[in-house]
Amino acid sequence: MTFAETGKSVRCRASESLLEGLRRLGVGGIPVGCRGGGCGVCRVEVVSGRWEAFRPMSTDHVSVEDRAEGRVLACCIRPSEDLTIRAVGKIRKAIARA
Repeated sequence: MTFAETGKSVRCRASESLLEGLRRLGVGGIPVGCRGGGCGVCRVEVVSGRWEAFRPMSTDHVSVEDRAEGRVLACCIRPSEDLTIRAVGKIRKAIARA
C-alpha cells in the first residue's frame, strides 16, 4: 500500500486486514479501537486499488455514500491489489508520521 499523504509504500499481506498490516509494519501510534468495525477509529479512504470487505462496517461510521467514495474501516478490509490510501479522522496523525 502507498500512503497518499507521504508517498511512502509498505507491503501488507493479502490475508490480513489493512489495520493489522499497518500495525505489523511498525507504523507507530496507529489507533486500534475495537478491531471489529464498530468504533470508526481506523477510518481511511482508498484512493486507488481493489479491496474486499471481510466483516461488516458500522453504518454509524461508514455510510453508503462513504463506502462508494472509498472511505472504509481499515479493520474490515483486505487488499486485493496494491492500494493507495489516505487517512481520515483519528488515524491521520499516525500515518503522517510514518
